[in-house]
Amino acid sequence: MSDARLSVFKTYKLFVGGKFPRSESGRVYEVTDSKGNWLANAPLSSRKDARDAVVAARKAVGGWSGATAYNRGQVLYRVAEMLEGRRDQFVAEVAEAEGLSKAKAVAQVDAAIDRWVWYAGWTDKIGQITGGTNPVAGPFFNVSSTEPTGVVAVLAPQESSLLGLISVIAPAIATGNTVVVVASEKAPLPALSLGEVLATSDVPGGVVNVLSGRTAEIAPSLAAHQDVNAIDLAGADAGLAKELEIAAADNLKRVLRPQAVDWAAAPGTDRMTAFLETRTVWHPTGSLGAGGSSY
Repeated sequence: MSDARLSVFKTYKLFVGGKFPRSESGRVYEVTDSKGNWLANAPLSSRKDARDAVVAARKAVGGWSGATAYNRGQVLYRVAEMLEGRRDQFVAEVAEAEGLSKAKAVAQVDAAIDRWVWYAGWTDKIGQITGGTNPVAGPFFNVSSTEPTGVVAVLAPQESSLLGLISVIAPAIATGNTVVVVASEKAPLPALSLGEVLATSDVPGGVVNVLSGRTAEIAPSLAAHQDVNAIDLAGADAGLAKELEIAAADNLKRVLRPQAVDWAAAPGTDRMTAFLETRTVWHPTGSLGAGGSSY
């Protein structure tokens, strides 16, 4: 009996609403490594796929934003556990996508997992540095607190296929938003594999939706979509970014403009606060006399 086996090629699919659909159009495009060698066929998302992803993200907003911050942290930490279990797969995909040596790819993947854990730890702490009581000249309590913006469209960085990807997804969902992610056009495989990790963790369906394809083809639909509340332009070039900002202005979306970022550097809290809204509540305390509040 021959020991030869047929090659079992991996079929990459989109991740929308917790499921793995093929592109609505049935289209695919070739993904190659840094030397031009074929790696896989990735789904070529259409505008219909983008609209379906927004519907899924909107349905998930209530449950995800309504979960306790502590629970969101537990869920995100579970994702890090699953990433650690598939570490070798991601090392191989990142090495091929970015033309890195195995040692450098290992460093990238380890940093990506560590970053996911870092953001998981922030879920129940970010409110403490973004909100608080405000001093006012009158008999009132004045308290500001933050809440998620809602559905965030994210254009993943083009050059950093996993570390950059996680650096834009994790802060948005850690603060209670749901996201529609357009993966790196030339290196989408780590993003599509991340969808498989999310599906086998505790992240509710629709919280993260992953599309692959031509960024310039998918992004305008998301920027103009009336049910998308914010957009992160990390993966857009200058020309596309300007076009998307104009489209986003139609329904007053929050826009995070593209900028030069060292994804290996400490991330800080800027990407979490970028997609938070501040709510301020006034509450009467009663008359204040010499003895203080009537409370």
